[in-house]
Amino acid sequence: MLETLFNPRSVAIIGASQKALSIGNVITANLVKYGYTGAIYPVNPKADEICGQPCYPSVLAIPGGVDVAHICIPARFTLDALEECGKKGVQHLIINSAGFRETGAAGRELENRVVERARFYGMRVVGPNCQGITTADPAVRAYCNFTFTYPEDGHVSIVAQSGGVGALFMQAIHDLGIGMRYYASTGNACDVSIPEILRFYGDDEKTRAIILYAEGFTDPAEFMDAAREVAAKKPVLGMRSGRTVAGAKAVVSHTGGLAGSGRSTEVLFRKTGILSFHNVEEMCQAAMAFASQPIPGGNRVGLITDTGGPAVIATDELCDAGLEIPGISEKAISVLREKLYPEASVNNPVDVLATGTAEQYRAALDVLMDEPGIDSVYINYVTPLFIDNEAVAREIATVSRMRKKPIVCNYMTDKPQWKATTAILKKGGIPCYDYPETAARALAALTRYAALRGRKMEPPVQFNDVDRARAAAQLQEVHEQGRVLLTSCEAACLLQCYRIPVAPVRIAAHADGAAAAAEQIGYPVVVKAEAAEIVHKTELGGVVLNCTDEYAVRDAMSGLQERISAADLKFAIQQYLPGGREIVIGASEEKGLGHLIMFGAGGIQVELLGDVVFELTPVSGPEAQHMLESVKSYPLLTGFRGAPGVDTGRIVEIIQRVSQLVTDFPMIKEMDLNPVIAFKHEAVTIDARVVIHK
Repeated sequence: MLETLFNPRSVAIIGASQKALSIGNVITANLVKYGYTGAIYPVNPKADEICGQPCYPSVLAIPGGVDVAHICIPARFTLDALEECGKKGVQHLIINSAGFRETGAAGRELENRVVERARFYGMRVVGPNCQGITTADPAVRAYCNFTFTYPEDGHVSIVAQSGGVGALFMQAIHDLGIGMRYYASTGNACDVSIPEILRFYGDDEKTRAIILYAEGFTDPAEFMDAAREVAAKKPVLGMRSGRTVAGAKAVVSHTGGLAGSGRSTEVLFRKTGILSFHNVEEMCQAAMAFASQPIPGGNRVGLITDTGGPAVIATDELCDAGLEIPGISEKAISVLREKLYPEASVNNPVDVLATGTAEQYRAALDVLMDEPGIDSVYINYVTPLFIDNEAVAREIATVSRMRKKPIVCNYMTDKPQWKATTAILKKGGIPCYDYPETAARALAALTRYAALRGRKMEPPVQFNDVDRARAAAQLQEVHEQGRVLLTSCEAACLLQCYRIPVAPVRIAAHADGAAAAAEQIGYPVVVKAEAAEIVHKTELGGVVLNCTDEYAVRDAMSGLQERISAADLKFAIQQYLPGGREIVIGASEEKGLGHLIMFGAGGIQVELLGDVVFELTPVSGPEAQHMLESVKSYPLLTGFRGAPGVDTGRIVEIIQRVSQLVTDFPMIKEMDLNPVIAFKHEAVTIDARVVIHK
């Protein structure tokens, strides 16, 4: 449905002006200067011509049909212009004007009326409060936009909610010499959405890579469906603002607090196969590689260099990013010994020396392209004065065009002096970078995408041994009492309904009850303060460990009563389980997406170390396993320096059971299982905090 928007045969500009710095004038001028191949119709009742184009008093006065109409007039006049466009049969509106939802209730009402009337006429709306679109295809050259960068035709398409950030991306890739296919700035996105544009780009054969910038998701489910579909076809490089800003809502769990720092977007991107970036420059540098190179089959890199130091720097950067520099086969070494100078290094990295000829570069490239243990090639290339650099560049370009394996190049030269060599590399589609680290990060991005695309995908397990009815009754009872926080016993009961192991616990209001509970559970026990206002018990001195008899229990309670003055203070008596590894498993509601599941180092380490990872529900077995392997403390779970490992399989199962629990009961707002003590053959929840919606 967006074909006509991005490839219009005619464009009208309502609000076109002879005033040079007005948006209507800039859009008209951009269409003319960029060489738009269709008809341009400025609309202004007070002008005869604008930018050399005949002007019309209204859209209805235009003699031909109109595919796209810009509205660049004040917001209060938009509906009148829209009515004329509807009667004219305009297919797409780009509302550049501001003054809509972003301004408050009155603006929101106006925007809603715009959408309603546009749908009545069957028109689609981009914006309002947006820049518009650009198509670089020489057959179209539609600059329906008021920015200032005139991109070359290419294979990268951009969609950005923020016009300022979108323009930054367009300029950045232009400065890198990367051609662009399509550009769209959606603004308020009242109708045409980012997911819809993503699908259009995904279906476009000439778009090889997509740059995405979003500030929020009106319909997260729609976005997830579109992103998953498109990312399976081609690379989507994503970035969202607000990554480090903590949410304003109050949270009462570690999981809620940590998830509130914008992690949900990164998790959403990973879940759908989008490659996430935090740095605009790095994202654009990666786009240069994606625009011309194939996706590697793995993480094994072959290096070719004519200088030693940059190869060492590149190796460090590649290895830090998780790539490998493996040795090569004896057959490959034998060929290189025959083809290269005797002084050359014939392993990996392959050092052809500063005197390496074009034939020797080609020999090294052919060897690495044919080597089964190499997935991609990294070249450090200085342009010495004593070799034929244009010939070297031609050989690199020839191999690149074969598209057997991706090639990136750290091109170290005086570019004005070596214009012909630079032009050959560019024409050959070689992504060239000024610094070894930059080239390495671009290759790492290609490899990260390959890993995302090659993930083992399994449907989540549905555990049939759960007692859903009992869990529902437990939560309903708390809700009917007007409470949002479950007691320790209620939380333990809820977990047990889903076969999540919990250390036995009893609640006591006084010393005699605590002593009786301890006898039932069996010594030693832990005594913990229990009150609605207590979030982190350890910080308040609200936990007493290893109470071995009744006297110790009574003494612990007395001390807790002195330290904590909560009106609803009670005491949780629980089995004491020393040893093991403390981990945390949690859940936090993410509006429109389900829940974020958290796993990491537990106990007091959660916020101190922040060694946690997140995944969106539902969590499959491979995803849960990946969560374990992604934390820095994972070696401690498998056994480190002779220490015993823990039951990682059981942890993977608990993560999946927590995922199923919160998926079954969306009323759960936050949940912390912290700590869960993992042992060699079991993992047991020690403390659970569950918060539901009112």
